[in-house]
Amino acid sequence: MSKITLLDGSIGQELVKRSGEKPTPLWSTTVMLDDSKLLSEVHDEYFSVGATVATTNTYPVLKDRLERVGLEGRLEELWDKAIETAIDSRKRNGHGQIAGSIGPLQASYRPDLIPDAIEASKHYKDVINHLSAKCDVLLIETVCSIEHAKAALIAAKNVDIPIWMAFTTEDFDGTKLRSGEELSLVKNLLSDYKVDVILVNCSRPEVTKDSLNIIADFNRPFGAYANGFTKITSGFLEDFPTVDALKERHDLSPKEYAKFAMEWVEMGATIIGGCCEVGPRHIEQIAKELREIGHEIV
Repeated sequence: MSKITLLDGSIGQELVKRSGEKPTPLWSTTVMLDDSKLLSEVHDEYFSVGATVATTNTYPVLKDRLERVGLEGRLEELWDKAIETAIDSRKRNGHGQIAGSIGPLQASYRPDLIPDAIEASKHYKDVINHLSAKCDVLLIETVCSIEHAKAALIAAKNVDIPIWMAFTTEDFDGTKLRSGEELSLVKNLLSDYKVDVILVNCSRPEVTKDSLNIIADFNRPFGAYANGFTKITSGFLEDFPTVDALKERHDLSPKEYAKFAMEWVEMGATIIGGCCEVGPRHIEQIAKELREIGHEIV
């Protein structure tokens, strides 16, 4: 049996659902300025159902995104609020790692908006330095192109904590990044840059097996956390989208999602969890099934 690190599930989506308010492009960020109680509840619930990692609510807290709403001057305040809320939850629950989340520049799933690697790395430097100083691992998420990966890794070259990099693939082809590039090309980066764990995230669970077949050959610990969207719609690829441009699946119950997750574990994945639209009940079911089989959640 294996030792499995169990990630949490969606953070931003879960906040929107619990608030009952109409989502905005930065709603999950601005909620921290008003009242972080909701975020604390989300972290606490994930820990209580078995997750061993709390992902900081920092995915969209990037200067280029906050400039649109005049909040760029509060970057450090927001980073610290997110980190402190996750750390406080860990203290209350008595276990777990804190993963400092960093999302794509400009927008998710838009490799066309990312500058060249050298220029983009300058935008990543401050957030990477800040989060890596206070978190247990650095989680660079929803990486959609080779250039995107290079940009973040150049900025993270002096980071001492483990770097987990999560790639997002096409909805119906797990062998290709959102840029259309072959996922297998990621292997070429590993001799030049520090990457401790390779993950696949925010892709449909049906194609994740194909992705894992590729990254299992990278000689790194690997894993996955898929989303619960029907697909990434054209509406979400427009400027400044909100999550109501995407449709939640209604055929991905906790048991159905756990079937995928158990398959990933059988393939050798040691880090699993959930992304958008995958919530506490899904993580609870995965924890239950891992323990029933005899795996150790660490």
